[in-house]
Amino acid sequence: MRAIVIGAGRGSRLMPTTADTPKCFAEVAGRRLLDWVVDAFRQNGIDDITFIGGYRIDAVQQEYPEFTFRHNVDWPNNNILGSLMYAEDQMDEPFCCCYSDVLFTPAIVKAVLQSDQDITLGVDTRWLIRFADRTEHPSTDAEKVTVENGLVTRIHREIPEHMAYGEFIGLAGFSSQGAAALRQIYHRRQKEFAGRPYRESRVFDKAYLIHLLQDMIESGTQMVHVDTLGGYIEVDTQQDFEYARRFWTERHLGS
Repeated sequence: MRAIVIGAGRGSRLMPTTADTPKCFAEVAGRRLLDWVVDAFRQNGIDDITFIGGYRIDAVQQEYPEFTFRHNVDWPNNNILGSLMYAEDQMDEPFCCCYSDVLFTPAIVKAVLQSDQDITLGVDTRWLIRFADRTEHPSTDAEKVTVENGLVTRIHREIPEHMAYGEFIGLAGFSSQGAAALRQIYHRRQKEFAGRPYRESRVFDKAYLIHLLQDMIESGTQMVHVDTLGGYIEVDTQQDFEYARRFWTERHLGS
């Protein structure tokens, strides 16, 4: 099992923290966001880590020479989905992928790895607590999910709060079959929607990962969820950064 960390974007909403450094270098509780991510994987026996970089990839390469790197050279013009596929050659075996601007616990990684399903999504069921005073990133921007009988039935920002089971935390696990399904539908949609709107994106290259995941669900692909009760924080804005520095502590390492 290997891990793929998606970290090509600059994170303009986290300025000035990202003025000269990658977003994942922001420090919370004495560690970079990326250090917390790496620890969560390594505590579960995953040492094979691929980092997809773009903005200031050189800084990450210098500090983490043990990583395998893939360079998203077109990072200003694409988005999370297109960025992930720069590591397509690393999807020839089961893998986990995650965003680089998030905090999550080793426990949720363990739960993803223990799943025997082809595609498993990490979900925070206590997600709304963080949005109480989150004016710079409202709940309407959360990657919410609905579920039924253990399966994810929808993943979309426009799901009303009262209908959402939780928030997708950006962590997903794929078996070899799940990885093949992801790659297959990606290339099919890339050909169909090249230069055209796709889902809520004005062009396919600007699509988010959740857009393709929802497409797969609608096409009949099953995805299961494993849950965390608040063991997750997204650091997208300065407001999020301050929240994380207040509430994320060393105790999460063993959570």
